[in-house]
Amino acid sequence: MQIGSYRRGEALLAAAQQDRQARIDVYVPSQVEVILGRGSKPAEELHLSACATDGVPVLRRRGGGCAVVLDPGNVVVLAAEHAPGIGQNKAHFARLSAWLVSSLARLGVTGLTQRGISDLALGERKVAGASLHRSRDSLLYSVSLLVNPRISLMARYLKHPPREPDYRRGRSHKAFVGALSPDFWQGNAESLARRLEAALKESQGRRSP
Repeated sequence: MQIGSYRRGEALLAAAQQDRQARIDVYVPSQVEVILGRGSKPAEELHLSACATDGVPVLRRRGGGCAVVLDPGNVVVLAAEHAPGIGQNKAHFARLSAWLVSSLARLGVTGLTQRGISDLALGERKVAGASLHRSRDSLLYSVSLLVNPRISLMARYLKHPPREPDYRRGRSHKAFVGALSPDFWQGNAESLARRLEAALKESQGRRSP
């Protein structure tokens, strides 16, 4: 199977590297895609035959972590910023997660907590996963919010991950993953994307994310 590159965020990162100004992009995927982490092994993490049968694009992102499924029920947030030095990824995840949680709370989406290194959860259910890429004194943060996801596709395309946070406790995708809609967000992914982008940019105007 041919594996492409997940290019979304490349322009954001290049701009942040050039002028050291933070950038944000919030979007809803137009189709189903499987996104591999930088070091993911497709045969370990994917049901490759199902991806091929359904004609689902398989792409590789710059950031780490295991494979994920993106679909039009997700909201993806990309943030690029100047970040001198190397390392401190846990601190960056904590800071950026807090920024996102605060912005969502302003929209009425409350109760989110950071779990593991880079997840956001409601109780014991994961509702967002993030990855981080560091390059030339800059970073690209990518997080997918599960607003109204097609959870059945996760089991179809993704094997049980080779690494998992402690709070997952071996649970299947269906038992582990939750959604923001309808209990925590009374709308669709597009409506959350519009309002969240505005909230994040307003916050960014007061300080870097």
